[in-house]
Amino acid sequence: MGDIAVVGIDCTFPGAAGVQAYWDLLTGGRAGIGPVPAQRWETRDHPAVGDSGGFIDDADVFDSDFFSVTPREAAAMDPHQRLLLPCAWRALEDAGLAPGQLAGTGTGVFVGVMGGEWGRLTMSDLARVTPLLGAGSSAGMTANRISYHFDLTGPSLAVDTACSSSLVAVHLAANSLLAGECDTALAGGVNVVLSPSLGLVYGQLGLAASDGRCKPFSADADGIGRSDGVGLVVLRRLEDALADGSRIYAVLRGSAVNQDGRSNGMIAPNRWSQERVLNAAYRRAGASPAEVAFVEAHGTGTVLGDAIECAALGSVHGVPRETPCAIGSVKGNLGHAEGAAGIAGFIKTALSLHHRIVPASLFAERENSRLRLGERGLRLIKSATRLPRGEILAGVSSFGMGGTNAHAVLASAPRAPRAVPARARAGAAGVFTVSADTSEALRRNLAAQADALAARPRGAAAALCRSSNRVKTGLPHRFAVTARDTGELVDALRRAVELRNPAPGGVSPAGDRPWGRPVVAFLFTGQGSEFPAMTAGLYRESPAYRRHLDEADEALAAHIGASVRDAILGGEEWSGRAGLVQPALFAVGYALARTLTGLGVAPAAVLGHSLGEYAAAVTAGVLGLDDAARLVALRARLTAALPPGGAMLTAAAGTDVLAAVLAAEPEVVAGALNGPADTVLSGPTDALARVAEGLAGLGVRTKELASPYAFHSPLMAPVAAGLRAAPVPCAPAVLPVASTRYGRVLRDEPMDAGYWAGQAEEPVLFDAALGALVRDIAPTHLIEIGPQPQLTRIAARAGSLGGAELLHPAPGPQGTGQELAETVAALYRCGLDPSWDELYAPEHQLPEPLAPYVFSSAQRYWDRPPAAVVPEVERRPEAVPGPAVVSRETGDDDPVLDAVVEAVTEVGGYPMERVVREARFHEDLGFDSVMIMQLKNRVEARLPRVGEVSVQQMLPALRSVGSLAEFLDGVIMARSA
Repeated sequence: MGDIAVVGIDCTFPGAAGVQAYWDLLTGGRAGIGPVPAQRWETRDHPAVGDSGGFIDDADVFDSDFFSVTPREAAAMDPHQRLLLPCAWRALEDAGLAPGQLAGTGTGVFVGVMGGEWGRLTMSDLARVTPLLGAGSSAGMTANRISYHFDLTGPSLAVDTACSSSLVAVHLAANSLLAGECDTALAGGVNVVLSPSLGLVYGQLGLAASDGRCKPFSADADGIGRSDGVGLVVLRRLEDALADGSRIYAVLRGSAVNQDGRSNGMIAPNRWSQERVLNAAYRRAGASPAEVAFVEAHGTGTVLGDAIECAALGSVHGVPRETPCAIGSVKGNLGHAEGAAGIAGFIKTALSLHHRIVPASLFAERENSRLRLGERGLRLIKSATRLPRGEILAGVSSFGMGGTNAHAVLASAPRAPRAVPARARAGAAGVFTVSADTSEALRRNLAAQADALAARPRGAAAALCRSSNRVKTGLPHRFAVTARDTGELVDALRRAVELRNPAPGGVSPAGDRPWGRPVVAFLFTGQGSEFPAMTAGLYRESPAYRRHLDEADEALAAHIGASVRDAILGGEEWSGRAGLVQPALFAVGYALARTLTGLGVAPAAVLGHSLGEYAAAVTAGVLGLDDAARLVALRARLTAALPPGGAMLTAAAGTDVLAAVLAAEPEVVAGALNGPADTVLSGPTDALARVAEGLAGLGVRTKELASPYAFHSPLMAPVAAGLRAAPVPCAPAVLPVASTRYGRVLRDEPMDAGYWAGQAEEPVLFDAALGALVRDIAPTHLIEIGPQPQLTRIAARAGSLGGAELLHPAPGPQGTGQELAETVAALYRCGLDPSWDELYAPEHQLPEPLAPYVFSSAQRYWDRPPAAVVPEVERRPEAVPGPAVVSRETGDDDPVLDAVVEAVTEVGGYPMERVVREARFHEDLGFDSVMIMQLKNRVEARLPRVGEVSVQQMLPALRSVGSLAEFLDGVIMARSA
């Protein structure tokens, strides 16, 4: 058998809500046994059953809104189904998987479940039978609910082999993975004690413990105590888990299932079958029983069961060995969880191997001498046992009443060495993300993450951030914050919780939900934005930026004979290095753009200011990197060869104000029109000095730029001539280019040699180009691509942003990886789904455990047939006029909308205030095809003037409550005409 990795776990057992609580219960030697909750049944009515057992707290809690289940359907669902859905979500998160990302995949679901108490309790009264109760009471739905709500298309089956059900489910899941039927599998089981009926059976068979407690292998053992439980593990093939860098709790080396056949009774265990299943499992695992350090036994605590199991264990494991094989059973802590018993033992064993400690088995102090454990090479685990280094093997047994036996062989996970980075970047910035289904749920989960992180030692946050990006990003209400260490992160989370505290009146802020994806435009900065060591901090911290700057450096080096990367990192001054500064700026622009696009930030359009148009053209697909590098290097050489005497200055005025002064100095031209009152003048130095003096007399502010050349003026004619003669293999743009040469979005004009020649000596029409971009593209975000902000400041002064938010991933000399992370965080909050791994160095791409999703506990559905579930009448109801309801949106009577709202509340069981006009039938209200048919009948009954309307006619209108009301109103008007 191939190896299977256990990569995720979630569980809830008596006294232990969650994996950590379960481990604490085991290692603390505690039991989750208590009195029968009053909700279950009146113990005085069933004295023969006893008044204690293992019961899950809050078994009636179910966040039906999260899973888009209507209240009526939730009330009709078997509590097994309600418990499994959040358990599956948390298990997948624990595996480092965002559950929503598995939608449409062939992920398998295998659930062990025993009996059908819910069906017996709900379906016996034929007058109360409904489609919802029919689906809600089906054992098969325990697996199918998970597959349906998570949109998983792999094998999905419920397994009932009585007490061995959940371990058999694990066995089937492993085989499905090895057969290639699925690549990921959820496997486990669930059990909720809903009635005393099976306890009565145990009592009549003489198998019930007098105190409701299982006492495995103890001299005090006197039978079974029943218990609740739900547990799921996420399984993957070991090679896949290792390749993805998953955290591995343990490895399933092999498993086997068999049957007693016709033995000594239908419900009695059979020693020889148990021996055979043990040996078969070890053969499949390629292991010898002598290698097994401990066995998590079935261990019900019945006299007959314990005796037969110990005989079988001793026969297989009691081979000549230096130390006895240790055995124990979690049933001493929990009771017998029946359909979930096998997964309880499996999870206990996986956690023991993971923590390398085997917890003590309760009731082991008074060993049953009649079991002759020592003679059989066995010993009870009477105190916690620390496991030695190296691979450890363990066995898990689960035997079903009726004769289906299962055994699994687990091994400790392979120890993957952690890479030691060559360059320490422990303080690298990451983006910590949290998402939830509502604003209030977001606040709740922010608080949970803050509490969990505050309990950890303070340390670097990048790996935690990366794990949150993989797991906590799939829901509509989003939060993101940058952080370098956990202390900083906890503070940020706590502040976010405070900001999201409910306002007076109990209403939480409704922000954080992105209703669309951001529309991003890149603005590439030109010359004049350079400074020593520009983007050096980002180069040190961002692996992606390093990779892309190195790529640009290599492309340029062949043409300029020098390394722009070395010049940047060396902090060299750029003045006097005309042949190097332009290639360096191009390299920075190219690397920043490639870094962002690699992170999933796809621009809807690009704009480049002067030199910035070269990197913009590469991003738009017009030029390849090598061709652009050649052109930029040529432009730099041609510029460096110009004679001295040129200069540039800014003037806080428009061309109309400047016209009179410029008319007196024909050699001075407007080199860049950046805004209505923001012009850059270019020309000979002496002429510019005279222009500045004249403008000062008019009260126009001017500022000389640190430029030794008169860019975008007739003095650039030699550069233009050289560029015009250079071959330029350009391709059509793959996205819109707002041309600062033409002041508009390019249509069919090629960015060929003629374009670049004209672009060098003609003015930069930045304001017009940006206006065209904003008008045509309507960006939500403008990201400046360059070493420091220039264009975004110019645009903000000009008031030409169109409401777009301004971002900069490398804002000046103090810039580091923090600003890049903040840029991605801002876009994520607005709806972008980034390619997060590009943000992190390899040493930070390690799985880190995070607190599981905290579901709402406000909604409760009792685990007995609820009186609130009114029987459906599957005939068309008589027309019943509903009371007039004032429209909540307009304050006016809207009888059609009112009728739709009333019908929705009746079919779904929602309170009327929940059914607002904007509520969507599928996403918000959880309606399915059966409910839509019921809704149709009730609407027609309330609105006789609608007449007969088919579901097919209604389908286009079933977007929301309001759209259906509008459709029906149109039908009434049409038929009235």
